Amino acid sequence: MNNIESFATGPMWAGFIAFVLAMLALDLFVLGGNKAHRVSVKEAGSWVVAWVLLAASFGALLWWYLDGTAGREIANRKALEFFTGYLIEQTLSVDNMFVFVMIFSYFAVPPELQRRVLLYGVIGAIVMRAAMIMAGVWLVSEFAWVLYVFGLFLVVTGIKMLVMADQKPDLEKNPFLRWLRGHLRITPGFHGEAFFVRINGLRYATPMFLVLMMIEASDLVFAVDSIPAIFAVTTDPFIVFTSNIFAIMGLRALYFLLADMAERFHLLKYGLALVLVFIGGKMLVMPWFHMPVQWSLGIVGAIILISVVLSLKLSSRKPSGSTL
Repeated sequence: MNNIESFATGPMWAGFIAFVLAMLALDLFVLGGNKAHRVSVKEAGSWVVAWVLLAASFGALLWWYLDGTAGREIANRKALEFFTGYLIEQTLSVDNMFVFVMIFSYFAVPPELQRRVLLYGVIGAIVMRAAMIMAGVWLVSEFAWVLYVFGLFLVVTGIKMLVMADQKPDLEKNPFLRWLRGHLRITPGFHGEAFFVRINGLRYATPMFLVLMMIEASDLVFAVDSIPAIFAVTTDPFIVFTSNIFAIMGLRALYFLLADMAERFHLLKYGLALVLVFIGGKMLVMPWFHMPVQWSLGIVGAIILISVVLSLKLSSRKPSGSTL
């Protein structure tokens, strides 16, 4: 594994990056991403469907290209790696949604001001993921044993998530937020979507800037979990990068679709923790047992499906006004 190779050519990388930049520009300048407005469930649902279809189309095009250039076996394997990686990254990114709900609730961010800050959060997440993927690929190519370190880290993280699933973080005690408040002049209220304003000649940060910083920090923390996870499926940097980016690009729409129903998916955190433990365990047993990618896809999908179904069933039986 000291020489990781990818089927992707320079033009393929350039084309995908151009696609991502075009979609961000379309969102920001054409579809109202730079204008404050409340995202409806219909709009969010349309974007969720659009991103899933785009990811599926990309996987299909990937298979078609490799089928003609590298053969059916490689085409099947790489396409399966992409879809499995996409499912894992999309699944793990759902945990971001719970954190976004907590951050917006804590700062009492009006719904119409949430869209743009999440767009900047997505851009920051893409940059961080790209840097971490390159670092991860280099580490794996130079030190094959790093995969076992990743596996152990995921198992420990998953167990920690299981133990702390019912505990809600106290943002008031968050050291990063306390540091920001101690080093910045902050206005008492929002100034629209502005991150900074000038008052009496002095530059002030707004609470919206604190929201952005907390979202970027949460993206960084979740990237530390999700990047090692996909190396259990593939070490091809193109597959790792594209599956990550598709999951991130669809996260914002998923948040607006499910934010109001987040409490109904209370068991999903346990499912996400089990996914991390499973993926980490898979990486640790690789020297003795190589699990086919389709098995990983089926097991991860089953864990999430069971978590969602049980969450919805228990929520429907829950008496009005009660808490679990």
